Amino acid sequence: MENNIKNKIVVITGASSGLGEETAKHLAEKGAIVVLGARRSDKLEQIVNDITAKGGKALYQVTDVTQKEQVQGLVDIAVSAYGKIDVLINNAGIMPIAPMAEVRTDEWDNMIDVNIKGVLYGIAAALPIFQKQGSGHFINLGSVAGIKVFSPGGTVYSGTKYAVRAISDGLRHEVGRHIRTTIIEPGAVDSELKLSTNHEESSVGVNEFYKIAIPAASVARAIAFAIEQPADVDINEIVLRPAAQDF
Repeated sequence: MENNIKNKIVVITGASSGLGEETAKHLAEKGAIVVLGARRSDKLEQIVNDITAKGGKALYQVTDVTQKEQVQGLVDIAVSAYGKIDVLINNAGIMPIAPMAEVRTDEWDNMIDVNIKGVLYGIAAALPIFQKQGSGHFINLGSVAGIKVFSPGGTVYSGTKYAVRAISDGLRHEVGRHIRTTIIEPGAVDSELKLSTNHEESSVGVNEFYKIAIPAASVARAIAFAIEQPADVDINEIVLRPAAQDF
């Protein structure tokens, strides 16, 4: 099934570290051409250099997913360079954990902007292209926190990931047959996500919880599994956790 990844054009947001970086490198090793978007140009440049040094194909564009025009620009550069896109991975996300009573509305706004609107902007940019092509694959990064509320402190974060799950399922209903939709819902994974929390007490709890984290490469393999299936097979949902995680 590896040939179902080879030469596919894959656009990845949040690609400068963690799940995005590992997924980019893993797919490139399998022969995909990856187009990477994130805010940190130095990180993106290094990842592209690492991929190309090993004979892979990659390019990047600085992208803030809260800016609709920048997400559109990332998709546009992929189409301009390669004539199409096959897969869009909506990976960018943040997770500032704090009790609701802290009323950190700026953090709530940021989570909504990145975790929900960032996914919607990705869909908006790629969907017309997929419809014109008659093919395409959306892969949206959710969380086990979008299946069970991560509490205490993760109520708003869970709300954003419940939204991603609903959007993914609704999108599948609307554009299925020729366009595939997958939601990947990881538990604790070693990435920079845990660094989003500024509330001191919550940060202690998050860091303790993440001691059981599995490598980001585990998620990259799950993403590759969804992509490499034949065109008539749509892997709609993958949930993966550390074996030690009890929720």
